[in-house]
Amino acid sequence: MLRPILFALAFACPVAAQDIRAPDAARLDAFHHHLGAALHVALAGGAPDDRAVLVEAMRGAGGPIAGAEGDWACRTLKLGGITDLTVYPDFRCRISGGPGGLTLAKLTGSQRVKGRIHPDGTFLGVGHVGTAPATDYAGLPPLDQTPVEPNQTTADVGRFELMSPDRARLMLPAPLLESRFDILYLTR
Repeated sequence: MLRPILFALAFACPVAAQDIRAPDAARLDAFHHHLGAALHVALAGGAPDDRAVLVEAMRGAGGPIAGAEGDWACRTLKLGGITDLTVYPDFRCRISGGPGGLTLAKLTGSQRVKGRIHPDGTFLGVGHVGTAPATDYAGLPPLDQTPVEPNQTTADVGRFELMSPDRARLMLPAPLLESRFDILYLTR
């Protein structure tokens, strides 16, 4: 259903077509399917300490994203794929405001994320290995999901939720490398 609409928008309104690439819209459209399947694997096979972190990261409903700006500790949780559940230690993240809305950047660690959080919580960005991506989201090929070199830059799309002034999560369905679902859990 969503693909024909995006195709029509590509010709009717070029700006809207640049906001989200069709393959990424399909991943977001199947968000709950990917989340459910990944949670099933992670909760069934993950180590007890990692499962406790996952449950904490998923606790609470998301609210308005106002007030998310600032420095955060963030840890990546990888559900399904290579392992049932992998929980990484804390790294540094920053959410900054600007004329285009909010920008989230994971600043440390070998795998980085950077992108824009739209007012409705939709996240459009890139993931990459190393300190600099090959391109930003708008510079990715429109239909190709192959990593762009250098640094294996891939599209990262998902939903950002602020559960409290001190807790947030970025949920990324069907990432293109390693896992079935990623969660970036942010705390202050």
